[in-house]
Amino acid sequence: MQRPGPFSTLYGRVLAPLPGRAGAGGGASSGGGGSWRAGEPHVPPPQREPSGGGSGHVVASAAAPALARSPPAAALRALPPALVFQPAPPPSHTSRTMSKTEEAKRLAGRAAVENHVENNQVLGIGSGSTIVHAVQRIAERVKQENLNVVCIPTSFQARQLILQNGLPLSDLDRHPELDLAIDGADEVDADLNLIKGGGGCLTQEKIVAGYAKRFIVIADYRKDSKNLGEHWVKGVPIEVIPMAYVPVARALARMFGGVAELRMAERKAGPVVTDNGNFLLDWKFDRVHPWSEVNTAIKMIPGVVDTGLFINMAERVYFGMEDGSVSVRERPSH
Repeated sequence: MQRPGPFSTLYGRVLAPLPGRAGAGGGASSGGGGSWRAGEPHVPPPQREPSGGGSGHVVASAAAPALARSPPAAALRALPPALVFQPAPPPSHTSRTMSKTEEAKRLAGRAAVENHVENNQVLGIGSGSTIVHAVQRIAERVKQENLNVVCIPTSFQARQLILQNGLPLSDLDRHPELDLAIDGADEVDADLNLIKGGGGCLTQEKIVAGYAKRFIVIADYRKDSKNLGEHWVKGVPIEVIPMAYVPVARALARMFGGVAELRMAERKAGPVVTDNGNFLLDWKFDRVHPWSEVNTAIKMIPGVVDTGLFINMAERVYFGMEDGSVSVRERPSH
């Protein structure tokens, strides 16, 4: 069976094998913008067909070295029609939605940093996708304004994020009291009660938030609900000691209804293991509860480390909206 040439799977699109290169080694680089490598002599990157908008697809030819010596238009005219690819289709509805969601996260994160981060603060840095934008803005302000801040992570991910952005890293041993904690949420209800822990870091997130003078939440418009469970359907995460996950799951169902499921890993065999070496149960409740009472009762079940219910903790939530605005909600005074 003839093996494809080095351009045969470029950018995820199957191209014809290059003439005279059967069995050649090498291949395209794994991502855009990287260096180009081929099997034998140097082969310049394939040219792109001009298009009216968006990104065009790659054009490959057996005479690839000649492309570097010919004007792009002339080289394109010289190629067989079968090797000229049409411009990429416009972005799908899904990709447009994802882009809008990411922009909403960015707006929320930057707004919170602008309004709350000040000089000489000890900052708690949350986990998840939205916090990335907040940390990037903190790093920008530290550089631009010469701010002096110290950052306490809530997870391994947060620790790496702090280091990657060149921010000072510390811990609760050296800074047991924080001025401000910023974190995301999986869902926020009308009273600013939160469900957190979709990423598995709920216990350390709650510890850091609990020792901060102010706890500010950032989220996109999808996380805004009147009642918990309205949009977030994956349940309340509960961190448990591994030996107790079965009796805890049974106790949850008996006491509060619904079902508690052990969270399984997606790319390894077995359950998800938290940064603390514990398991996670996702309790899928079947009705709205008095959350403060339920949270306290769950924490009293032997084997439970903590819950993903953050009750009366968030002072303010910044929601990035679809229209490019930021909506701010304060915790009710009652």
